[in-house]
Amino acid sequence: MVEFKRIAVIGFGVMGSSISQVFAQAGFEVYAVDISEEILRRGLENIWSGSFGLKKAVERGRITEEQAREALARIKTTVVLAEAVREADLVVEAAFEDLEVKRRLFKEVDSLAPLHAIIASNTSTLSITALAAVTRRPEKVVGMHFFNPPQVLKLVEVVRGMLTSDETVSAVKSLAERLGKVPIVCRDSPGFIANRIGILPILEALRLLDQGVASANDIDTAMKLGYNWPMGPLELADFIGLDVLLGIAEVLYRETGSPAYHPPPVLRRLVAAGYLGRKTGRGIYTYK
Repeated sequence: MVEFKRIAVIGFGVMGSSISQVFAQAGFEVYAVDISEEILRRGLENIWSGSFGLKKAVERGRITEEQAREALARIKTTVVLAEAVREADLVVEAAFEDLEVKRRLFKEVDSLAPLHAIIASNTSTLSITALAAVTRRPEKVVGMHFFNPPQVLKLVEVVRGMLTSDETVSAVKSLAERLGKVPIVCRDSPGFIANRIGILPILEALRLLDQGVASANDIDTAMKLGYNWPMGPLELADFIGLDVLLGIAEVLYRETGSPAYHPPPVLRRLVAAGYLGRKTGRGIYTYK
């Protein structure tokens, strides 16, 4: 069984930096890598002062100032992939949701990381088996899908590729539990569990909006008050990011062939306009 001490995180955007924070707060040494110092700077800023960052956790009384500083000190950053992964026990890839980009990364990581290291992907839709195929250790490749924001949401989907070993699945499940998460295991299938089901009401809500059936607010209110959802499907779409949502829908439509996953025209228009949701200040709704 792998003893996890050092975690490497590839990609230091919102998800990568937040995942790094989760590991650091649980006492792990984290080495994060991305392509520029500016991205790394923004990632550290997100960890410290973001909506779910360490500073907020101190203000809410969840951790002390000393604990926050210690967690931040456990995170090192670099633009050199070899530096990040050379002593890693686990590599978590949180790069752009593009299969070929991820396959190139996995092949390079496989050549640089220690032979005992497990390589995990935070992908929400792409094939773990396809990622494992470019490595010499397919039995040590697994999906470890955190949900946004990772600091708050407890679910982690542990995705078993065709050749992922029982030992790897067991190790990653136990690790997720050490992080205070609730792991669920699923077979490598498009969208896994949560996105395969959860994206459907969002896409249908977008179709209702596009057809002029009701306003965005009324559609969201219907689901919040009628079905007791904490957030309406269109609010959730903006929170996820409309570009991310479009990417998920396109993969699921291509992989399953089901018209239920076909992206509605309004989603493509919003993304083309650069209205990506909360992160850009405008999506289906407008934000300050």
